[in-house]
Amino acid sequence: MTASYAPLQNDTFLRACLRQATSHTPVWLMRQAGRYLPEYCATRAKAGSFMGLATNVDYATEVTLQPLERYPLDAAILFSDILTVPDAMGLGLSFAMGEGPRFAKNVRDEAAVAALQVPDMAKLQYVFDAVTSIRKALNGRVPLIGFSGSPWTLACYMVEGQGSDDYRHVKTLMYARPDLMHRLLQVNADAVALYLNTQIDAGAQAVMVFDSWGGVLADGAFQQFSLAYTERVLSQLKRTGVDGQVVPRIVFTKGGGLWLQDMKALDCDVLGLDWTMNLGKARALVGGEVGEVRGASMSGMGKALQGNIDPNILFAPPAAIAAEVTRVLDSFGQPHTDITQSGPTQIFNLGHGISQYTPPEHVSALVEAVHSHSRAQRR
Repeated sequence: MTASYAPLQNDTFLRACLRQATSHTPVWLMRQAGRYLPEYCATRAKAGSFMGLATNVDYATEVTLQPLERYPLDAAILFSDILTVPDAMGLGLSFAMGEGPRFAKNVRDEAAVAALQVPDMAKLQYVFDAVTSIRKALNGRVPLIGFSGSPWTLACYMVEGQGSDDYRHVKTLMYARPDLMHRLLQVNADAVALYLNTQIDAGAQAVMVFDSWGGVLADGAFQQFSLAYTERVLSQLKRTGVDGQVVPRIVFTKGGGLWLQDMKALDCDVLGLDWTMNLGKARALVGGEVGEVRGASMSGMGKALQGNIDPNILFAPPAAIAAEVTRVLDSFGQPHTDITQSGPTQIFNLGHGISQYTPPEHVSALVEAVHSHSRAQRR
């Protein structure tokens, strides 16, 4: 099936994902459609709840485009939640005002794990309808990123029943019954792969796996219970989208800087970094060389890097924001500029999601600084 969408006017983000030279460093922000924007809060109030917002195609489209009306960002990201997949598994997702997500059921014993199945994607049709609606509404302005939580991160919420400070229940299951944890992660990985592929079919132009809680694992456990299942997802993903273009895949592990060498072997195009990692060191470890030839697989290839300014810089005055943007861009080093060859590239982003308390005008200062300084670096 080939869908007809407007031609892309700004492909900087996709080019950087594929390690191609660009005229500036592209920038988008994790959680860029969110509570820091008054227009988002107004739309959410109309929707009545977070899930009312996420499950309504018109509202999801509206809030996805809101940050692009304010800022010259280089990509849009689907407005949704990482927990839609376990919700479709029948765990009963809800969001109480002022609290994080909560499941009516948790998965902590043999019977609960045995009952898990890859959900019918028809239960998530609202997500795919939103992808198509947003892609049409963008009208080629910038690319649209689809996403999912990683198998491990979803497992954390499914076992804990909500967010956690100590991950006691999920780690107890992992250490006491690794067989059950592996079964849970297999189901999650296959569900995530199908979910992302269906987003690609609906029009997503890049996909991102959020391994938000990979960094809570011990060395060894990370490779066995998180990385292996992220790889299982990647191995099943479609390479091209409905328009026949390559769909880059991004993997972000919060707290994952320790394991960059291990992650270099992932079959993905981009590795996201939190603010604890030096970009220059990351580039030396996994960024690859200019002229590296792309094979059939990304495995072992140099990766584009995404990140990694501390989101809390956005509470500082605009001059301090600009200075920190300059430092982060300079830490990556001289950008790759040879349009005839692939080479090390960066996509500018926060090291995690934007805070709801962020002054919107400070985001303007950040985006402007990224675009202006990254253009100056290439002169």
